[in-house]
Amino acid sequence: MALAALILYLLGLVLAFGVRTLVAWRRTGDTGFRRPDTTAFTAPWWGSVLFVGALALGLAAPVAGLFDLATAYPPRSAGAAGLALMLSGLVLVLVSQAAMGTSWRIGVDDDEHTALITHGVFALVRNPVFTGMGVLLTGQLLVLPSVLSTAALVVFMAAVQVQVRAIEEPYLLRTHGTAYTGYAARTGRFVPLLGRLAPADDTEHR
Repeated sequence: MALAALILYLLGLVLAFGVRTLVAWRRTGDTGFRRPDTTAFTAPWWGSVLFVGALALGLAAPVAGLFDLATAYPPRSAGAAGLALMLSGLVLVLVSQAAMGTSWRIGVDDDEHTALITHGVFALVRNPVFTGMGVLLTGQLLVLPSVLSTAALVVFMAAVQVQVRAIEEPYLLRTHGTAYTGYAARTGRFVPLLGRLAPADDTEHR
């Protein structure tokens, strides 16, 4: 099971980052990557550090499991169910990235104005790429219940909260104004209906 989880995880990295970047560059001449503010202890810095940490822990978990180096919790593994959840999460990531089209970005550029995507899976949740990544890491935790798998999911959740609440949502509010406010008032942040933006106050979240 550890080998299958490792293959799925590596496939996710290649498709979601490598292939997607190549597709964006071939279509637009732009990789879609935006360099974050590297000033220590700022929100972009924390977001970057936490994301890199989550990705590294997510990779370390199946590698450790492959060599029986991870500390497991009972039950040992949810096996096929966990792998199915990992695959579902990966599919959601890829479908969400495709729905973004030329608006796909990693990072934020305050001087850039991309289209606000509200169709497809974005009609259900505002951040389906992050939702898919969370589902994948949850599936991996079920396949390989360990300290590393748990840490990967926890650090990822912290990274997403920083990235979305402190960086992306303020940027989208500045860029799209009432269009984003209306969209966020009816659409959940990571799951349907939960985390909607209160329409009466652009800075208040439910």
